[in-house]
Amino acid sequence: MKKIGMVVAIVTELEAVFREFGEPKETVYHGTMDVHLFEKDGVSLYVAHCGAGEIGAAAATELLISVYQAELIVNFGVVGGLTEDMSRQKSAVVTRVVHYAYDTSAYDGTKVGQYIELPDEYIPVTEKFVKFALERHPELYPATIASADRFVASADEKRALHERFGADICDMESAGIALTAYRHAMPVILVKTVSDGITGGAEEFASESKRTAEMALRLAYELIGGLA
Repeated sequence: MKKIGMVVAIVTELEAVFREFGEPKETVYHGTMDVHLFEKDGVSLYVAHCGAGEIGAAAATELLISVYQAELIVNFGVVGGLTEDMSRQKSAVVTRVVHYAYDTSAYDGTKVGQYIELPDEYIPVTEKFVKFALERHPELYPATIASADRFVASADEKRALHERFGADICDMESAGIALTAYRHAMPVILVKTVSDGITGGAEEFASESKRTAEMALRLAYELIGGLA
């Protein structure tokens, strides 16, 4: 049975998991982080609920890899749209991640967002899984995601992230997940659905997050079935 680790940030996303899969076979608490085991369709799915933010997301990814021996890391979730094209409830598969708050340029001359072991500011995800997702669902938007510990609410800041990094969407977890997976040479796929558009903010996010979380989860799990 294939072991797949799923990183879930906010409560709305975890609730979508329970609605889709029912009660877990087992739940283990690691301090304040809970991991739920679901067994379905020949897959052992370990769902780690990490809370919002890069540090928790990185810790959850490390836990799933090192303790639960996950063979693939999956993250689904709701994100902000950074362009007019990324309208509310458009679904995307992430092609690359930029941790736009990471900056050591004054010391080592790298670009803003660039980790020293990478050739540029973009953290890669597993290309063959992106290709698989787009072949299975050509309606998915191949997106660059800007990620940092900041809820981006203003249209001006959203436009600035798009202009500087070519990013289409933003969130608060993808960099932690992608970088941890990269450093373990672990395959990773990120599936996102936009809850708040370029002129939307916290209110729109709150009103749409339940519906968009369910959309992203269904897409992610369907792709898991093909990858497993």
